[in-house]
Amino acid sequence: MATRTNSHQLILLAVALALVAGLFLLPKVIVKPKEGKGDLAQSAARTANRDNGAAAPSTTELDEHGHPAGSHDEPGATPEQPHMVVAPAQRREINGLLAKYSAEKDPISKLRVASDLAIKYKAVEKFDSAGYYLEQLAQARPGEQAWKRAADAYFEAFSFATTQERQKQLGAKCQELYGKVLKNNPENLDAKTNLGMAFMAGENPVQGVVLLREVLAIDPQNEKAIYNLGLLSMQSNQYEKAVERFRELTKVNPENVNGQFYLGVALAQTGAKEDARKAFQKAKSLSTDPGLTASVDEQLQKLN
Repeated sequence: MATRTNSHQLILLAVALALVAGLFLLPKVIVKPKEGKGDLAQSAARTANRDNGAAAPSTTELDEHGHPAGSHDEPGATPEQPHMVVAPAQRREINGLLAKYSAEKDPISKLRVASDLAIKYKAVEKFDSAGYYLEQLAQARPGEQAWKRAADAYFEAFSFATTQERQKQLGAKCQELYGKVLKNNPENLDAKTNLGMAFMAGENPVQGVVLLREVLAIDPQNEKAIYNLGLLSMQSNQYEKAVERFRELTKVNPENVNGQFYLGVALAQTGAKEDARKAFQKAKSLSTDPGLTASVDEQLQKLN
């Protein structure tokens, strides 16, 4: 989906620019939340099936569909989910399915409606809501792929999270569901990689690094694992190490746009301006996205 790809790219670029200023979505110091792991997971599960990205409601504030009271009233984007604007026709279609899901008594028919809701929510990029209904399907018919579909939807929502609290909530849900995937198949490297990133936003970031390194031990050319370890190196201000990671990534896949861009960011931080300029120009040549072009031009200007 073009919108989804562009949204991801713009978010990644925003994170890259934040890194230059010493910031990142993952905090430099992981603050241990007051609630325990169980409470955090329950909070994530409770808030995952909502329509908007508002603050987590209590269970007494949910409507008859299991969503926050009043969440269907406003189809526009929220500050936490600025990329999500649902057209009125799509909103009506989803509301109709929600009413049908709530009223349906036959378990098999209810699962069919849950599947339809997951598809509709993914189409409007409300991935936590899609994850909720995919999780209902996985609970009814458990298996590696069923759990992974639910986990992947929550991971999409996790990747869009713009607050630490939201990231931790969704990260906890990812940990739970990817854990079930790996119980079915410990060799699912994509699940292990995403689980590693989810751990980075929780109480055990070291476990996240361990998982990513385990992936590379099995598959040394795993682009996602190399990429995320590069980001983590930048987050900890290890720019030389980040350069190594992103150089490795761009050798594995020279057309990895984000890899080229982050290589430029890391090189600029080490003072290698000419090499950084080449990496930025390469990234620019690989994409026609105007957001990427603007960000590259801004970074090139800083190198002058």
